Amino acid sequence: MLAILKRPAATPYVELAPGAAVEAARGLNRAASVLAASVLMDSAVEHYRGSFHNRAMYAPLVSSALSLLAGLHGHTDRRARAHPVRDAVFAAAALVGLVGSGAHLYNIAKKPGGFGFQNLFYSAPIGAPAALILSGLLGFLGERTRDNAPGAPPTIAGVPAGRFLAAATGAGLLGTVGEAGLLHYRGAYQNPFMFLPVTIPPLAAALLGLAAVGAERERRPLIRGVLRLTAGLGFVGAGFHIMGVGRGMGGWKNWRQTMIDGPPIPAPPSFTGLALAGLAALGLLEGRRR
Repeated sequence: MLAILKRPAATPYVELAPGAAVEAARGLNRAASVLAASVLMDSAVEHYRGSFHNRAMYAPLVSSALSLLAGLHGHTDRRARAHPVRDAVFAAAALVGLVGSGAHLYNIAKKPGGFGFQNLFYSAPIGAPAALILSGLLGFLGERTRDNAPGAPPTIAGVPAGRFLAAATGAGLLGTVGEAGLLHYRGAYQNPFMFLPVTIPPLAAALLGLAAVGAERERRPLIRGVLRLTAGLGFVGAGFHIMGVGRGMGGWKNWRQTMIDGPPIPAPPSFTGLALAGLAALGLLEGRRR
């Protein structure tokens, strides 16, 4: 599989700024870490609510913790070659996320009413294992981005890495928007700020899609600005969710109950992780380190 994803030896390249590919890979490692941290905390709360009745419910905690550590290790690694241990960890995380998504979908489908709103609102969340897939995928693609000749823009499956990553990140953002939109619909959008996750990230996804098919070496300040807004939205959203938990019966004094029943605090930073991946893709498209 790795051989398929490596660049063809005879492909002509436009020269990148020194270190641009490694810098983009480090950005993808940071993105994978943020997503993994989000999954680790979210799955810990949700599976605690489920009393870990199935031993497999420990798997996302272990795999997301390892993905978090692998991403942090990649962030500190400035070498222009892939790391086999990180490769294995990221691939395993994506696989665990894929299996988890299937398990959550089965959990919803087997209930009376199937995929009706009631079950989508209150059954096993689809978004958490999907975020683990994205963490593993972005980390794995980061390793492919590193594995290229110095100064040569990398490719993934024969496609320039910047374009591939921009398209993949845009798709990931749209999936995350879908999860946020569903849960905010459950909350009846009672706070106007609940519209932000379903307006700013879709714009970022659309702009990344345009960048994926647009000209290379072109500066895109608008996309960069919207991605930074999306990254900030993750932290702002976590703050609103903390406030929402505090408004529950008993507030933070009753945190064991209010954290389970209130809005998920670790969920919004998924937008931050994907925005970091988008900025890494943009750096490759622009042919520069920052």
